Amino acid sequence: MIIGAAFGKIVTSFVGDVVMPPLGLATGGVDFKELAFTLRAAHDAQPAVLLKYGAFLQAIFDFLIVALAIFAMVQLLAKLKRQQAAAAPAEPPKQELLLEQIRDAIRAQKTGN
Repeated sequence: MIIGAAFGKIVTSFVGDVVMPPLGLATGGVDFKELAFTLRAAHDAQPAVLLKYGAFLQAIFDFLIVALAIFAMVQLLAKLKRQQAAAAPAEPPKQELLLEQIRDAIRAQKTGN
């Protein structure tokens, strides 16, 4: 959980400081943190009410990067598990071992007579 929180901070910094500035530059110098719709303008001492969709877009990028990293980890673990299962042959069930012993005993009786 602690590693996950630290990873989240790293991803947030990566998106905010590395991904978004070039993306903003490519879209004409737009700062995504500042993108917002004004729902109500500021009046006297009351601040403006803003719908900050730029911050939401940044959160979506954060989520997508974290989801991609988790997906990659799960795929890697599944691949390792498949390799381990293929490397170690499964032991036959006890019922099958018992049947093999019975078969061998019957063969031994037939060849002994």
